[in-house]
Amino acid sequence: MDTLAEDQRDAVRQLQAVLDSQHYDTDVLVSVLQSVGWSVRSAMDLLLDGPQPDPSASSESTLSFVDHPRQLPVDRPERPRATGPLKSLANTVFAVLSLPFHVVTGILRFILGVFRVPFLSLNFGSNTYRAPRHPQDSRGAIRRWITALEEETGAYNIKSSPSVATGRDNHPSTSRRHTYPPANPETTRVLPDFFDGTYDEVLDICQKEARIACVILVSEEHDDVPAFKRVTLTDPDLVRIMSDNNFIVWGGDVRDRIPWDAAQKLQATTYPFVAFLALQPHRSTSTSSFSSSGPVLTVLSRHYGPSVPDSGPTSARSLVNHLEGQLLPRVDPFLTRHRTQIQERERDRLLREQQDRAYQDSQRRDRERIEARIRAEREEAERIRKEEETRREEERRLQAERDRQESIKHRRSQWRRWMRRSIVPAEPRGGDSIRLAIRLPSGRVVRSFPSFSTVTALYAFVDSQMIPSNMKPQDDPEHPPEGSAGGIETLERFINSQVQGPELWWGFKLALSYPRREIKWKANTSLAEAGLKNGEQLVMEVTSDVGNGRKSLGHDSDDQYESESD
Repeated sequence: MDTLAEDQRDAVRQLQAVLDSQHYDTDVLVSVLQSVGWSVRSAMDLLLDGPQPDPSASSESTLSFVDHPRQLPVDRPERPRATGPLKSLANTVFAVLSLPFHVVTGILRFILGVFRVPFLSLNFGSNTYRAPRHPQDSRGAIRRWITALEEETGAYNIKSSPSVATGRDNHPSTSRRHTYPPANPETTRVLPDFFDGTYDEVLDICQKEARIACVILVSEEHDDVPAFKRVTLTDPDLVRIMSDNNFIVWGGDVRDRIPWDAAQKLQATTYPFVAFLALQPHRSTSTSSFSSSGPVLTVLSRHYGPSVPDSGPTSARSLVNHLEGQLLPRVDPFLTRHRTQIQERERDRLLREQQDRAYQDSQRRDRERIEARIRAEREEAERIRKEEETRREEERRLQAERDRQESIKHRRSQWRRWMRRSIVPAEPRGGDSIRLAIRLPSGRVVRSFPSFSTVTALYAFVDSQMIPSNMKPQDDPEHPPEGSAGGIETLERFINSQVQGPELWWGFKLALSYPRREIKWKANTSLAEAGLKNGEQLVMEVTSDVGNGRKSLGHDSDDQYESESD
């Protein structure tokens, strides 16, 4: 570097400002500049493997974008690294010596960041410890830049408008959202509402929503950038005017891929750099490359250089005066008319969609009516066929049910008659007995039972009262309908084996009339154990039609008894 002329040194420093210096050695940059005749732009294109820009375009103060702007390669080529044992040893020693400094400054930056106190960013040792850029994580790089800007300036990123609709699935956002103006403007510093999407998304929003875009590009290698961040970007008047006029603000560090591409398209070489873009009417000139009559996205103005003093090109006062005195009066009327046209076109589109939907709905309703009539005729024929099948099936089912009920009734009647013959004890004439009064659905009956009689005998007696009078006792079967011959033990085993339970098999239950107490059937239980005493009053309560053969209470039954409700 000592052997180079002053203009050659400036070229080297300018190239280092826009490139990631940790990957490019100074000797490599000098060699590249010598090979292209000390042209900074040609050296950048050669290092990044991009196309050569048009030199005549740098003299224009106002540019127009074509429909498909020229794109640079997505991936950076592999950059040459410095070689040599002496340089590697020097970097290693430098890294070890600067490690404690990095630890201390990291802790201090964290503590001051909690209290929102600005902290000067230092690049000490950055050539050794700076993390490499990731071109594929473009949105993440923008978000990290916004977060770093907030930490460095101690200001908050405001939210002055609803979420931006970009037509994409995942809408970009910023790290923090605050309303403007802040609740305490004297102590709270705010930044513009930075959009954290890509540069192409910013252009898309400008075209769709007719908004003004403010593109801010910085390079940490420039000495004017820290003052620009702390003074210009946090100026209340600049933030207010961009918030009130719904600017879409976007920025980044040119060391990242997306801001670097934006810098190439905007032909930015000096930093900090501020550009304002918006739709403008098409101008048919000999140098224009547009063939349509619609508005085109245009660079309204470009500002670059120091922000100090107040007369500097990127100072807050210069930008506010430019916006209020020149840009907004010139651009706002057209954008307002264009937004009105967009709204009218949107209303017309919605109206056409409503008319199309109404016509399609009318066609659909006509088609549905025809299909419904055909379907109704088919359903009617199917319904008649199914009804006929259902009627025949129901008749078969009812006949099978009647046969089953008759079989159950016949078998139950056989049990009743067998119990009357084999289970019901004879009424004692004297001695120790228990006399009970039982109210049946057909009337009241008084019966004496031996004191050793069981609840099974009592239930068997009550059940035998359901036998029609035309069935004589002498005709009762001597053996039970199911199982081998036996007595009360056979009956109790059979009842306990029934799935429906004893109460459903008997079809009734017995209870004391007052105070009411149910006398449940239980095998091998005597009347005394059931709590029955001489002279007790019992009531028969019908619980099931299966056991007694009745259809319902209050109607005549096949057993010629009339039920009553208690």
